[in-house]
Amino acid sequence: MTVLPPARPRAGTKFAGIAAGSFMIGLDASVLNVALPDMRRELHASAASLPWTVDAYTVVLAGLLLASGSIADRFGPRRVYRVALAGFALASLVCAAAPSAGVLIAGRALLGAPAAGLVPASMALLAALYPDPDHRSRKIGALVSISGLGIVGGPVLGGALVAAGGWRLVFLVNLPVAVLTLLASGGLSDHRGGTPRPLDLAGLLLSVAGLTALTFGLVDAGTSGWVRPLPLGALTAAAVAFGVFSVVQRRTRAPVLPPALTALARVRTDLAVAVVSQLVFYGLLFTLTQWMVRDVSPLRAGLSFLPMTVPVIFIPMVTGRLVVRFGARPVMLAGLVLDLLGGLLLTMGSTSPWAIVAVQVLIGAGSPLAIPACIADMSAAVPLELAATGQGALNAARQAGTAIGVAVFGTLSALSTTGIVLAAFAALTVAVVPLNRLPRRAAPGHPRARLTPNPR
Repeated sequence: MTVLPPARPRAGTKFAGIAAGSFMIGLDASVLNVALPDMRRELHASAASLPWTVDAYTVVLAGLLLASGSIADRFGPRRVYRVALAGFALASLVCAAAPSAGVLIAGRALLGAPAAGLVPASMALLAALYPDPDHRSRKIGALVSISGLGIVGGPVLGGALVAAGGWRLVFLVNLPVAVLTLLASGGLSDHRGGTPRPLDLAGLLLSVAGLTALTFGLVDAGTSGWVRPLPLGALTAAAVAFGVFSVVQRRTRAPVLPPALTALARVRTDLAVAVVSQLVFYGLLFTLTQWMVRDVSPLRAGLSFLPMTVPVIFIPMVTGRLVVRFGARPVMLAGLVLDLLGGLLLTMGSTSPWAIVAVQVLIGAGSPLAIPACIADMSAAVPLELAATGQGALNAARQAGTAIGVAVFGTLSALSTTGIVLAAFAALTVAVVPLNRLPRRAAPGHPRARLTPNPR
């Protein structure tokens, strides 16, 4: 009797193992907001501590993204991804069992560490699973849509869980999702691209210190004010850490962020688009939240964001097909132009419902159009052995853009002023993106020559 080999997981099952992790990360970024009142009552938490139950996750996630990308390239994205899934489940259990606000904040910070491991590793696994750039672009769009579904659906699911059994269910729901994701990701390829690179320990520590200090300083300034020693000290520490980091990266044999990688014009363009797209979207979301709750109930305010949040689910799926047909750069520019038009409309000062809806639709379509395009372009711009490093840098840029958006727009009161700043950021990026053409041909033997992919 012929013994058949065990069936290999299909590509759809493997993709589901990657997509479920992205959904979980998106969900945890937004699900906690609606649970804050119930959490405050049970834990007797102060009003000042509540924002950090949300922001501790963001600060650690942003701080570790670049380092986790380098670690995934060194030890293999599949291994890092699966270890991060297990860590995410355990950290969620710590949060669910928290007896006080302090323990919950510590648990949320702990949760940010495995989340940072999931993001770049998942993109590296996707690059290995779909080597064809066109097919990969479509799957990236689907992946961003699923992550967006987690972000948009977080408040709805969070409200249902709180109503069903309290705020602790918000974290306990991560456990079955993590277990199912572990099972689905078992057949993924652990491509590492040849000889493992040695770890740049100094670069890792400096990148973590710089990104963590930057995100902490921006978040704290946006929530409590700029002219205070704490955010100013954090931002100064970030500047020092990044300065030393740039020196170390030029001198070390295996840098955590290879200078030859950032020398690629496509990489620089993708990083700039990632920062501005996130800044515009989340800056406007934060501003409108503060503005809308003045006049309407929280429920009506939440429903008022549907013109902006619903496109986050659907637009990225279209983006993948547009990238295949027209290329990543025209799609990025189209998204930024929509952001620019939204900012310009906001500068006119109209607060009529139709004007606000139009602004939401423009920016709700613009940023979700640009972000998957720059993710797809980054995936094509870097070699497979540095896929996680490139995606780690890109996602660190996205998180920084989110923090900058909340910090900057948190200090603006008038919607027209917000529109001016939004339009200025978008216009600057629209002007810069076409200038970054294909990189100049490097001399044979130069490190950049080995990193420069074939242009599409």
